[in-house]
Amino acid sequence: MQRLSRWGMVACLTLEWVALAVWVGGMIVLSGAVIPAVFNTFGGQDAGGMFLTRAFEGYHRFVGGAGAILWATLWYRRWSGNPIVEVGRSEVIILAVMAMIAGLIIMVLHPNAAALQAHAFATKDETTRKTALEGLFRVLLPIRALYMLNLFLGLALIGIKAKRSLDRKDER
Repeated sequence: MQRLSRWGMVACLTLEWVALAVWVGGMIVLSGAVIPAVFNTFGGQDAGGMFLTRAFEGYHRFVGGAGAILWATLWYRRWSGNPIVEVGRSEVIILAVMAMIAGLIIMVLHPNAAALQAHAFATKDETTRKTALEGLFRVLLPIRALYMLNLFLGLALIGIKAKRSLDRKDER
Protein backbone atom coordinates (compact mmCIF):
# COMPACT_ATOMS: atom_id res chain seq x y z
CA MET A 1 0.00 0.00 0.00
CA GLN A 2 1.44 3.36 -1.03
CA ARG A 3 0.90 6.16 1.44
CA LEU A 4 2.71 9.00 -0.29
CA SER A 5 2.35 11.17 -3.33
CA ARG A 6 4.91 11.03 -6.09
CA TRP A 7 6.07 14.58 -5.25
CA GLY A 8 6.48 13.65 -1.60
CA MET A 9 8.79 10.83 -2.59
CA VAL A 10 10.70 13.05 -5.04
CA ALA A 11 11.28 15.52 -2.19
CA CYS A 12 12.31 12.69 0.13
CA LEU A 13 14.84 11.24 -2.32
CA THR A 14 16.18 14.69 -3.17
CA LEU A 15 16.81 15.44 0.51
CA GLU A 16 18.44 12.06 0.92
CA TRP A 17 20.87 12.61 -1.97
CA VAL A 18 21.69 16.15 -0.79
CA ALA A 19 22.40 14.86 2.74
CA LEU A 20 24.73 12.19 1.35
CA ALA A 21 26.42 14.79 -0.85
CA VAL A 22 27.02 17.02 2.17
CA TRP A 23 28.37 14.17 4.33
CA VAL A 24 30.59 12.55 1.71
CA GLY A 25 31.39 15.63 -0.36
CA GLY A 26 32.26 17.65 2.73
CA MET A 27 34.87 15.10 3.76
CA ILE A 28 36.33 14.97 0.25
CA VAL A 29 36.59 18.79 0.12
CA LEU A 30 38.09 19.03 3.61
CA SER A 31 40.69 16.33 3.09
CA GLY A 32 41.48 17.04 -0.56
CA ALA A 33 41.38 20.84 -0.68
CA VAL A 34 41.02 22.59 2.68
CA ILE A 35 43.69 20.75 4.70
CA PRO A 36 46.43 21.11 2.05
CA ALA A 37 45.49 24.75 1.42
CA VAL A 38 45.60 25.59 5.13
CA PHE A 39 49.03 24.11 5.71
CA ASN A 40 50.41 25.64 2.50
CA THR A 41 48.97 29.10 3.24
CA PHE A 42 48.84 29.80 6.98
CA GLY A 43 51.94 31.12 8.70
CA GLY A 44 52.34 28.35 11.24
CA GLN A 45 51.13 25.15 12.75
CA ASP A 46 49.17 26.91 15.49
CA ALA A 47 47.08 29.15 13.21
CA GLY A 48 46.50 26.37 10.66
CA GLY A 49 45.62 23.84 13.34
CA MET A 50 43.12 26.14 15.02
CA PHE A 51 41.53 26.97 11.66
CA LEU A 52 41.14 23.28 10.82
CA THR A 53 39.66 22.55 14.25
CA ARG A 54 36.98 25.18 13.58
CA ALA A 55 36.45 23.92 10.02
CA PHE A 56 35.86 20.37 11.28
CA GLU A 57 33.50 21.63 13.98
CA GLY A 58 31.45 23.26 11.20
CA TYR A 59 31.58 20.03 9.19
CA HIS A 60 30.34 18.14 12.28
CA ARG A 61 27.25 20.37 12.44
CA PHE A 62 26.53 19.59 8.79
CA VAL A 63 27.06 15.85 9.40
CA GLY A 64 24.62 15.98 12.31
CA GLY A 65 21.99 17.60 10.09
CA ALA A 66 22.73 15.23 7.22
CA GLY A 67 22.46 12.24 9.55
CA ALA A 68 19.09 13.42 10.83
CA ILE A 69 17.87 13.87 7.26
CA LEU A 70 19.16 10.44 6.22
CA TRP A 71 17.38 8.72 9.12
CA ALA A 72 14.17 10.68 8.50
CA THR A 73 14.14 9.87 4.79
CA LEU A 74 14.93 6.22 5.47
CA TRP A 75 11.95 6.08 7.84
CA TYR A 76 9.80 7.94 5.31
CA ARG A 77 10.65 5.48 2.52
CA ARG A 78 10.03 2.48 4.77
CA TRP A 79 6.74 3.94 6.00
CA SER A 80 5.60 4.64 2.42
CA GLY A 81 5.22 0.94 1.68
CA ASN A 82 6.29 1.64 -1.90
CA PRO A 83 8.43 -1.27 -3.16
CA ILE A 84 10.26 0.98 -5.60
CA VAL A 85 11.91 2.86 -2.68
CA GLU A 86 12.27 -0.17 -0.42
CA VAL A 87 14.82 0.16 2.37
CA GLY A 88 17.43 -2.59 2.29
CA ARG A 89 19.16 -4.14 5.28
CA SER A 90 22.61 -3.16 3.99
CA GLU A 91 21.46 0.45 3.74
CA VAL A 92 20.33 0.47 7.37
CA ILE A 93 23.52 -1.24 8.59
CA ILE A 94 25.84 1.13 6.72
CA LEU A 95 23.95 4.21 7.89
CA ALA A 96 23.95 2.94 11.49
CA VAL A 97 27.73 2.35 11.39
CA MET A 98 28.28 5.78 9.81
CA ALA A 99 26.18 7.41 12.54
CA MET A 100 28.05 5.56 15.30
CA ILE A 101 31.42 6.55 13.87
CA ALA A 102 30.33 10.17 13.49
CA GLY A 103 28.98 10.17 17.05
CA LEU A 104 32.24 8.76 18.40
CA ILE A 105 34.25 11.40 16.55
CA ILE A 106 31.96 14.34 17.35
CA MET A 107 31.19 13.57 20.99
CA VAL A 108 34.38 11.89 22.22
CA LEU A 109 37.46 12.05 20.01
CA HIS A 110 37.24 15.56 18.54
CA PRO A 111 36.62 17.32 21.88
CA ASN A 112 39.57 15.41 23.33
CA ALA A 113 41.77 16.39 20.37
CA ALA A 114 40.66 20.04 20.60
CA ALA A 115 41.54 20.12 24.30
CA LEU A 116 44.96 18.56 23.63
CA GLN A 117 45.53 21.04 20.82
CA ALA A 118 44.59 24.02 23.00
CA HIS A 119 46.93 22.78 25.73
CA ALA A 120 49.79 22.24 23.28
CA PHE A 121 49.39 25.65 21.66
CA ALA A 122 49.11 27.44 25.02
CA THR A 123 52.28 25.85 26.39
CA LYS A 124 55.44 27.92 26.09
CA ASP A 125 57.92 25.32 27.37
CA GLU A 126 59.25 23.46 24.31
CA THR A 127 59.56 20.07 26.05
CA THR A 128 56.01 20.23 27.40
CA ARG A 129 54.76 21.51 24.05
CA LYS A 130 56.46 18.65 22.19
CA THR A 131 54.93 16.09 24.57
CA ALA A 132 51.49 17.68 24.22
CA LEU A 133 51.75 17.70 20.41
CA GLU A 134 52.78 14.04 20.40
CA GLY A 135 49.69 13.25 22.46
CA LEU A 136 47.56 15.25 20.02
CA PHE A 137 48.96 13.41 17.00
CA ARG A 138 48.32 10.04 18.70
CA VAL A 139 44.64 11.04 19.03
CA LEU A 140 44.44 12.44 15.50
CA LEU A 141 45.61 9.18 13.90
CA PRO A 142 42.49 7.13 14.80
CA ILE A 143 40.29 10.15 14.06
CA ARG A 144 41.68 10.34 10.52
CA ALA A 145 41.20 6.61 10.06
CA LEU A 146 37.58 6.86 11.23
CA TYR A 147 36.90 9.83 8.92
CA MET A 148 38.24 7.79 5.98
CA LEU A 149 36.21 4.73 6.99
CA ASN A 150 33.10 6.92 7.15
CA LEU A 151 33.96 8.36 3.73
CA PHE A 152 34.20 4.90 2.20
CA LEU A 153 30.98 3.79 3.90
CA GLY A 154 29.24 6.88 2.52
CA LEU A 155 30.53 6.04 -0.95
CA ALA A 156 29.26 2.47 -0.50
CA LEU A 157 25.84 3.84 0.47
CA ILE A 158 25.82 6.01 -2.65
CA GLY A 159 26.74 2.92 -4.67
CA ILE A 160 23.87 0.93 -3.15
CA LYS A 161 21.42 3.71 -4.02
CA ALA A 162 22.80 4.05 -7.56
CA LYS A 163 22.55 0.28 -8.09
CA ARG A 164 18.98 0.30 -6.81
CA SER A 165 18.13 3.08 -9.28
CA LEU A 166 19.63 1.08 -12.16
CA ASP A 167 17.92 -2.12 -11.05
CA ARG A 168 14.55 -0.34 -11.10
CA LYS A 169 15.25 0.96 -14.57
CA ASP A 170 16.06 -2.56 -15.78
CA GLU A 171 12.72 -3.82 -14.41
CA ARG A 172 10.71 -1.44 -16.62
